Parts: sequence; C-alpha cells; structure tokens
Amino acid sequence: MTHRTVEAVTRAIADRSRDRRAAYEAAIVPPAPGPAPRSCLSCANVAHAVAAAPEDEKGTIAAGRAPNIGIVTAYNDMLSAHEPMGEYPAMIKAAARRVGATAQVAGGVPAMCDGVTQGRAGMDLSLFSRDVIAMATAVGLSHDVFDAAICLGTCDKIVPGLLIGALQFPALPVAFSPAGPMPRGASNAEKAKTRQLHAEGKVGREALLASEMTSYHAPGTCTFYGTANSNQVLIEVMGLHMPGTAFAPPRTPLRTALLRAATERLAAAAAGGDWSPIGRIVDAKSIVNALVALLATGGSTNHTIHWIAVARAAGLVVTWDDFAALSRVVPLVARVYPNGPADVNAFEAAGGIGFLVRTCLEAGLMHEDVSTIAGPGLWRYAVTPRLAADDLVLDPAPAESRDEAVLRAASAPFEAESGLRMLSGNLGRAVIKTSAVKPEHRKVTAPARVFESQEAFLAAYRAGAITADRVVVVRFQGPRANGMPELHGLMPALGSLLDRGLKVALVTDGRMSGASGKVPAAIHLTPEGAAGGPIARLADGDVITVDGEGGTLSVAADLAGRAAASCPPSPGDVGRGLFAPLRAMVGPADEGASVVGALAG
Repeated sequence: MTHRTVEAVTRAIADRSRDRRAAYEAAIVPPAPGPAPRSCLSCANVAHAVAAAPEDEKGTIAAGRAPNIGIVTAYNDMLSAHEPMGEYPAMIKAAARRVGATAQVAGGVPAMCDGVTQGRAGMDLSLFSRDVIAMATAVGLSHDVFDAAICLGTCDKIVPGLLIGALQFPALPVAFSPAGPMPRGASNAEKAKTRQLHAEGKVGREALLASEMTSYHAPGTCTFYGTANSNQVLIEVMGLHMPGTAFAPPRTPLRTALLRAATERLAAAAAGGDWSPIGRIVDAKSIVNALVALLATGGSTNHTIHWIAVARAAGLVVTWDDFAALSRVVPLVARVYPNGPADVNAFEAAGGIGFLVRTCLEAGLMHEDVSTIAGPGLWRYAVTPRLAADDLVLDPAPAESRDEAVLRAASAPFEAESGLRMLSGNLGRAVIKTSAVKPEHRKVTAPARVFESQEAFLAAYRAGAITADRVVVVRFQGPRANGMPELHGLMPALGSLLDRGLKVALVTDGRMSGASGKVPAAIHLTPEGAAGGPIARLADGDVITVDGEGGTLSVAADLAGRAAASCPPSPGDVGRGLFAPLRAMVGPADEGASVVGALAG
C-alpha cells in the first residue's frame, strides 16, 4: 500500500496540473499502423535525411520500413563522464542493425564541466546551459525522421536539459544512457581535508593539485554523490534507463550489454511492441518516485530546481511544498559523500538503486504502477544486473543491504526524515541539505556578515576578518543576477571556521549542488536579491537564524524601511554577455529557474 503522504502529494500535483497536463497528453498520439510518418515527407526532405547513411540503409530509412532511432549525444573528451560516449553511436547503430532497425546521430549538445568552471567566470553560464541543452535536443529531434531516441549524458545540467528537450516529443519512446562512474581514487574525505588545509594556508598548490588529480583520475563520473550521480538515480527510478544502468562502470562488457539492451528495447517499442512513449512514462507518479529517491539518498540540492523544470516540461506543476511534505515521511537510507565517507561505487556494491527501489516499494514510499522503458511496473527496477556469458541477466535486488554503513532499509534508516529540507521565514524560502551536517550544527543563530560575491567573502576569510560566530550572507548570486553559479569555493573556508569552534552558517540566493558539505547552508533563497528579495536589505550585524531541524530562516530585524542594495552588473566576458536576455526573463528558483519554463507560463 502506498504511503498516504506519497499519495496525497501525487494527487495534489495531478490536481493543480490538470489543465496543463491534459494539453500535454493531447500530443501523445500512438503511431499509425504501417510505414513510419517520414514516408509522408517530401522526397527532398527524405533525400537530405539519408544522404550520408550507409547505402544498404538508405532505402529502409526513406521508406519507413523499420524503426529509426535518433541519438542525441553530449559527448566531448574534456569531460571525464562523457568521454566514453564517443564510442556509443557506433555501438548503438550496430545493436540497431542486429534487430533490423537503424540509428542516426540526431545532434550534439554542449556539456560543460562544473568541476572545471568552479570559481571561474564560466560558472555563470552553467545553469543556463540546461535550457540551451533542452533547446539543442529539440532541434536535433525536430527533423521528424525518428521513431525513438536515446539521450547520452551524465552530468549536472546535461541530463535535465536532455530530458526537458526530449519531453517536447511526448509520443517518442526515449531511453537515457550515461557512462558510469570512474574507479575510486583518493577518498572524498581526504580530498575535502586537503582543500580545507589549502584554504588555511597549511599546504601549497602542489599538494592540492596532487590530491585533486588522484581524486579525478579516469574516464567516468566523479564518484561523490553530487548532481551527476543524483541524475542517474532519478532517471533510473523514473524508468528511463534500462534497469541497472546507472552505475555500471565505463568500458565494461556489462556497460556495453546495457546499452545494447536499451537500443533493442527502443526498436521494439517504436515497432509497436509495448509502446512506452516518454510522455506516458513521465507522469505525476514517476516524478514523485524521483523526488522520493532524491530525498531518501540525500541527493543533490540542484534537483529541487531541475526536477521542477522537468515536471513543467511534462505539463506538471511541482512545488517546494511537495518536497517539504515528502521530506517529513521519507527516511534517509544512504550515506554517500558528502553525506558520509563512501562513494557511489560503494553504494552500488551495497545494493545500489535496485535495493533502494526494493526497500522504498516495500515501505510504500514509491508508486509501483508506473510505465517504464523496460515495461510496466517499477518492480522491474528492483534488480541487480550481471552478465551470463554475453547475456544480460537481471537478478532480484538483495533483500538486505550488503553494507549498512552505506545503504539501509527504509525500516531501519540512518535518519527518520530525509537529507533535504525546505526553510521558510521572513527572508523567503530556501533549501538546506541536512544529511551532510551533524545534528549539533543544524541550527545557528548569529550576526550576519554580508558579501556581494564569494570572492569578497574569501578575501575577508584570508585576511582573518571573521573571528566570531557568523551567518555568512552571499547575495546577488541568483538566476537573474548572474546566472546562479555554484559556490563550492566557499565550503573549505566555512568548514575551517566551523573546525575552529565557531558557529557558522551560509545564506545565499546562489547554489551549492550536491557537494554542500558540513556547514548548514540555506541556498536557492527565493525571492533572490536581484528580484527585490529581503536578502538585498540585509546588513552586517543583523541576527539571522538558520534552523535546519525546525525548517525556518529568519532575521530579527524590520527590513521594510530599508533601501535594497544594488545588484552589481554582470560582466560580458567569456560569453556572459550572450546570456543577458536569459537573465532578464528567467523564472525564480522555486519554479525551476528556467527560461523555457518562464516563456511557457
């Protein structure tokens, strides 16, 4: 039986979305019997589409005699999590040919690495890259010659962007495939410690670089539980992966078999067998399943933005109140860095997503009666993949965790409530990741120290100017101000202040991602400073309370009569000038911080 709160949240989403969802579903039209629709295109249209195809496939594609799968790829060889995808199109085409189908690369999308742009000007483009990716995905699939699609992507804004774009084609069967995580290098705890020592001036650049390069050292996804790996959990739980896909390592026979299975499944669905279009898979129930998975694992705070935007692309209105309601009943069942010392490889070894789905279904925390690319029912995902000879075998997920220090049953969790909480009060609404913060640090009341940028805070820290308890406020970091960059550079310094015995917290209208760390951080504050939010009226010395347990964010001052500080202009270098129109029209964080969403209303 599904938990009453899970049912209530799902019903609330469906009720408030009724008209939007009905309009969306009207476009989910089953394919007509007979040749594919491209057989009705003009001869010139078709000739262009097949001009570069292999000679033995031109006639097949042109006549619509077999499914044609469009490949949308975020490949580049600078981004470790996407470098293995350079080989995928050839593998997909070969798998398609084996089942009498064809495949073509429909288009490529940008894939920036937030790890490279952290603290740099390029980070101001990061959030908006999601909407650029969504539009690029739509451009690639707009040629009307595809009967299904496979989206290749792994990291941060890339997967939500691919999903938002693919949802513009609700009648297409669509599967996703990542590259999988890199092997464990230096532990995440060791990396974090070296970063903090460097911030304190106790180790030099050479030691810091050595630490980073032994942490990020091979093809595959970074192994901490940030946005990239949270993406994979949510996509799989929504039924858009083949079961077991998320954390199979790169360039292994298992990874190849899973990609082949996804291709074969798409070909079968496009041919009319168990037709499962993306518009049917992504509904209120699957969105709630994704939110439950995020909360149960203490995943990336970025998804309190991204999955609101994803839901809206499917005609569904999700709010932070939905996250808050679920957060109170979904237990924390995983400890993966920064929520604990383990990495995602250890999470997979402990039972991974298969065990997560199993325990959440047994506890009534997920909807089982959903459509997936693998067929009806979420129990299909309570499995562990393996190879028997060359055949993909899906064994039932273990009944018990293989490592309870990393992954536990919902009946015996690490904490009774989830790792993400919503905060509200007279400063607005914000998100906090409590799973990475010790209980004794989750409530802080202290005078504010206000900064207009992370660089200004770091300069004050290096000058030794922060010697007492403080709530550090970094404002004008929201989507309208500068594109809402991630502010990871704050954490080593803030962690150092905490280790000195100070009570310290962060309040910002910017982002921190899945690597929020051990300091309580009220992030995504809405309304943001650039939109006239109360944060723009704060001053040094205002006493602020950040209460991650009680869910409040407040200031003990009357801000009504104060003038708001001015938002600094965003520079135009490294492409930031091109994004000025997006900053002007973007919606707020609690509505997905989306440009395409704001335009859609």
